[in-house]
Amino acid sequence: MNSFDLSEFLPYQLAVLSQRVSDGFSTLYRSKYGLTVAEWRVVAHLSQSDKVSVREIHERVAMEKSKASRAASRLEAAGYVSKTANPNDGRLVSLALTPTGRRMMEDLVPMARAYEAELLNNLGDTAPQFLQAVASLLHDAMEAD
Repeated sequence: MNSFDLSEFLPYQLAVLSQRVSDGFSTLYRSKYGLTVAEWRVVAHLSQSDKVSVREIHERVAMEKSKASRAASRLEAAGYVSKTANPNDGRLVSLALTPTGRRMMEDLVPMARAYEAELLNNLGDTAPQFLQAVASLLHDAMEAD
């Protein structure tokens, strides 16, 4: 047996932390709107843009294209997202929030901010350093892609 302790391995810790934090917030938007994590990420990204392609969502939120596409289809069926085919290439689709989707996001953003504030409050005085370290790790990871 070797001396490697998975529970002390930073990538493992970050993966577990990410999943737990994501799960904690997902209970809020799932109970209110029935959204999955993938659907939340799509609508959150769309709330920052007028129209976005599935490819862009895939690149920006680190989600497989097929998963982003399925989430977009479910969101369209629920009336939160509209799809517009590219007139030059019908395989390319732009997504946008509908008025219903925008109202949903107006409701969810304060919930997201409150959840984030609770997490940061739990970090106490170390919150600024933690945020700086996360931003640095994220920047380095994005640069490596």
